[in-house]
Amino acid sequence: MVNLGKIKKVHFIGVGGIGMSGMAELLIRLGYTISGSDIKSNDRTESLKSIGVEVFIGHSQQNVQDSDLVVYSSAIDVNNVEIICAAKSGVPVIKRAEMLAELVRLKPLSIGVSGTHGKTTTCSLIGSVLHSAKKDPTLVVGGIVKGFGTNAISGKGDIIVVEADEFDKTFLSILPVISVINNIEKEHLDCYDNFEDLKESFVKFMNSVPFYGFSMVNVDDRTINQIIKKGKRSIIRYGIEKDADYMAKNISFKENYSIYDLYYKNSKLGTINLSIPGKHNIYNSLCAASICLELGLDFSVIDKSFRTFEGIKRRFDLKFKDKRTIYIDDYAHHPTEVEATIKAAKGGWPKRKIISVFQPHLYSRTKLFYKDFAKSLYDSDKIILLDIYGAREKENKEISSDLIKNEIVKMGHEKCVLIKEENLIDELRASNDDDNVIITMGAGDLWLKGDEIIRWLSNE
Repeated sequence: MVNLGKIKKVHFIGVGGIGMSGMAELLIRLGYTISGSDIKSNDRTESLKSIGVEVFIGHSQQNVQDSDLVVYSSAIDVNNVEIICAAKSGVPVIKRAEMLAELVRLKPLSIGVSGTHGKTTTCSLIGSVLHSAKKDPTLVVGGIVKGFGTNAISGKGDIIVVEADEFDKTFLSILPVISVINNIEKEHLDCYDNFEDLKESFVKFMNSVPFYGFSMVNVDDRTINQIIKKGKRSIIRYGIEKDADYMAKNISFKENYSIYDLYYKNSKLGTINLSIPGKHNIYNSLCAASICLELGLDFSVIDKSFRTFEGIKRRFDLKFKDKRTIYIDDYAHHPTEVEATIKAAKGGWPKRKIISVFQPHLYSRTKLFYKDFAKSLYDSDKIILLDIYGAREKENKEISSDLIKNEIVKMGHEKCVLIKEENLIDELRASNDDDNVIITMGAGDLWLKGDEIIRWLSNE
């Protein structure tokens, strides 16, 4: 068992969340006794139960009475009864970020992947290559990696790969040997004073690596180009459009895969065949390949791993395909992600019509980005909007999906509707004809309609 002092049993509040469930799985595989609680069961809580985690549905003082450590996620109110009970009993209570930082310290070589977009895919690609190279890595990510069947693997090798999320300034606790910055946009500003504060936090993350480490950064990102001038450690650049150490050239797409030539300092290393589509995934895979090459891995291992990469659940997730219809589900919840997902579908299937179903996530994000969401959705042939999924935020009746719809209509789009989620199948049925790509997008609970959509399509 890895030494965390005298701690033997760890309790996770909010254990059904994708980040918390990954840490719980990792710790139980390291030999700890793990329990957790959440307000409702889901696929992650069921998976945790199957490997021996004691899961409580609902929060209660009894859930933490024999715990040595309590970990809670950012979604949990500090007045939660389990937090109060543990604190009164003298049990250490820490945030998810602090626990993740401890896990990162378990291995001598840590890779922390940050950025507004692409963290999960980049981490998963790095982890898959390391696995193929027999490096037996440890991996903690924010999505279910299909090739592993989980979002956390506990390896005996020296390398750990984790997502370094800027939400709640989590990434500043991690202190990796290799830091990655994929991109920086205005997101999670509720956790920062302003955008400048967010940018300065990325500077701190970039400079948190030790003198023998380095930062891998996307040179095509305008904001990253602003902050790398403040870098105090070694910086390696990757990109497509601007001159960089590692570059992707001669890019092409076909259905749900991508091809490009990988160059290092203007010398061609070979051709990458990537099993997932979209320009955004060129960036993600280019970053992952660059990291792996810096670690001394062979190009052939990287290409083979990318060819056979099965993808991640809810990341351009191909759920159904027949001659008439293709159905894709994606976690896209930011305008840039929505636009990238639609572009990937149009690039892969240029002759098919795109039906985009979008469930906005958070009232604050909708208020901030409703015009950008309208622009990102506009190239769809049909747009179906659902009500906002509030998640951790209280309902705000002054902010609704009508903001996005009205903007889309104002821009001249003639096929945009706002409906209740229970009417989705009927709306899709009325909209579906030959050669369609249906894309469901959002970070809320829209993905739960997936099985129902597949049953309907199977019977069409």
